[in-house]
Amino acid sequence: MEETKPVETGCCPPFNPGPWQDTEIVWQDKIFIKDHVKCLLHIPLDMGKKVLKNMALMEKAGAKPQQQLMLTDENSYWGCDIYINVAKDVPDAQMAKITGKFLTKVFEGPYSHAGKWAKEMQKYVKEKGMNLKKLYFSYTTCPRCAKAYGKNYVVLFAQVE
Repeated sequence: MEETKPVETGCCPPFNPGPWQDTEIVWQDKIFIKDHVKCLLHIPLDMGKKVLKNMALMEKAGAKPQQQLMLTDENSYWGCDIYINVAKDVPDAQMAKITGKFLTKVFEGPYSHAGKWAKEMQKYVKEKGMNLKKLYFSYTTCPRCAKAYGKNYVVLFAQVE
């Protein structure tokens, strides 16, 4: 039986988890726009606004990469940092570079499972004989698009040493 491709929403493209499952990635000075999102107990309050603002700056600068990626650093109950990859520096945006070796794993399900996924990722890193340095979450679609596609994929990026 042939699998049908989901109809695109016009917002977030459908996500293909294959290339991200159980992968090792090495980045050297990968460039991102960095911004801060206010949260209440890890629930983002202004993420959509921040993402739209930064995507507009990226478009204006002609800095859209071939494959879009957004990472979140869930560094507090009250806020998180977001990192949106870009092809080049973007004027009027805070820029950041990320360097390191990362293990990735794809999860699917409601955002409320994030804590469980983080524990699974920590176990996965240990099984690989490595130490976890930092954990980033990549939400592959917005909640509206996840509902439209019927899948809510989240990729965890474990920076390892």
